[in-house]
Amino acid sequence: MTPEEPLNIPLGVPTAARMYDEALGGKDHFEVDRAANAKLYDVIGENRVRSTALENRRFLGRAVQYLSRECGIRQFLDVGSGLPTARNTHQIAKEADPASRVVYVDIDPIVAVHGRALLADDTTRIVTADMRQPKTILDNPEVTDFLVFDEPLAVLFVAVFHFVTPAEDPQGIVAAFRERQAPGSYVAISHLTTDGMSEEEQQGWHAGFAGATVPLVLRSEPEIRGLFDGYRLVEPGVVRPCDWRPDEQDWPRTTSLFGGVARL
Repeated sequence: MTPEEPLNIPLGVPTAARMYDEALGGKDHFEVDRAANAKLYDVIGENRVRSTALENRRFLGRAVQYLSRECGIRQFLDVGSGLPTARNTHQIAKEADPASRVVYVDIDPIVAVHGRALLADDTTRIVTADMRQPKTILDNPEVTDFLVFDEPLAVLFVAVFHFVTPAEDPQGIVAAFRERQAPGSYVAISHLTTDGMSEEEQQGWHAGFAGATVPLVLRSEPEIRGLFDGYRLVEPGVVRPCDWRPDEQDWPRTTSLFGGVARL
């Protein structure tokens, strides 16, 4: 698929972006997404699923805050960003510098439809593309004419690689972005994990995404850590998201995820 070819995501099929929106209490989802999440709630428990989504969202916020305030990053490529919700990447980055630039990328075209209406801004763009085909992002003029890859930038892969199968080469995807990044750039990754998750809960996660546009792949902590190959992890390394540079709102706490930030 070339950058110019549109993605065809049927409205009658649940998508990760809309399911995530529902779990966070958003409004940009359909009945099919609510039905898919209901399967998760039945097996895993609604509170745990929603807590996992919120814990992940808080990790994203703290990571962007760290990158923008402490590392001086002024360019962000948020891959698999999902639908706009409170405290988006660009809002947090702009608190450090109003001139910060952010490109949001998601495979679901509805993200662009909603996002462009809400995020119209000279320093923010939204691109519909598939991260499993990195060139559709890295060679996309909407990205390359907007972000300066010769300068440090942060690539955010927050809660997206558990939708990438081994055959689709998740480490190769990270490498494709890493090869375009300048020294001093960063990557942030969070990922659903098998570690600390019962067999029943694992089956519940798989059941919830069984009919979605993308399959779910749970990985162990060493597998998730391997996604950071080629970068140097910053403290505290790959940890539960609630333990990554926690603040006064270091809740909720679950054992569903691992996350970390690393420097090139």
